[in-house]
Amino acid sequence: MNGVEILDHGTRVLTAPGAGFGTDALLLGRFARPRTGERALDLCSGCGIVALLWHDQGHRGPCTALELDPDASALCAEAVRQNEAEHITPLCADLRDFCRVGQEQGRYDFAACNPPYFAAGPRSPDPVRAAARHTDSCTLTDAAGAAARALREGGRFVLCQRPDQLVEVLCALRAVRLEPKRLAFVRQRPGSTPWLFVVEAQKGRRPGLRLEEDLVIEAGAARYGTR
Repeated sequence: MNGVEILDHGTRVLTAPGAGFGTDALLLGRFARPRTGERALDLCSGCGIVALLWHDQGHRGPCTALELDPDASALCAEAVRQNEAEHITPLCADLRDFCRVGQEQGRYDFAACNPPYFAAGPRSPDPVRAAARHTDSCTLTDAAGAAARALREGGRFVLCQRPDQLVEVLCALRAVRLEPKRLAFVRQRPGSTPWLFVVEAQKGRRPGLRLEEDLVIEAGAARYGTR
């Protein structure tokens, strides 16, 4: 059954089975965001939650919401229409092919990606859910490469991933000149084992990583729609 979620400032997010959003997407969209007029890119956009969260927070610069699944991309397009968020452009495409032409590269100021997390393990019998969770169509290398092609020098990229992939993420970012600058772990409660981290990198900048305070779910880090 399709559904509607309402964000803090009234933005409508449309969902459907296999095209919803979770805590990780909310944390991603809040940890770092584009400045008001910056050109932004939401990779692995799904139903458009991150792009719509930025809109809810006041972003009005051009924003591309790129998603491989046509049904999820269609949900994003309808949400854009309902919210009169014309600055968001839903794009149904494969990020592995994105910004391959020279004149397309380096056009974005800010990018984000909530990628699939699993390279192995049990798979859902639903192919849409399996594609969203497994890295068949989007590896860490794919996500970092797409962001690096799209971003200008100094542009920022934010990504979330499971802690056991921390080393792989940092290496994948550095391999394409995206230097990790900020990192925070996500915990359910203080003292519990982190289950996610969020990292912001900057293209072509010098090394220097700042470890920030944990994001704590029970303290309201992912709460929305309560105002």
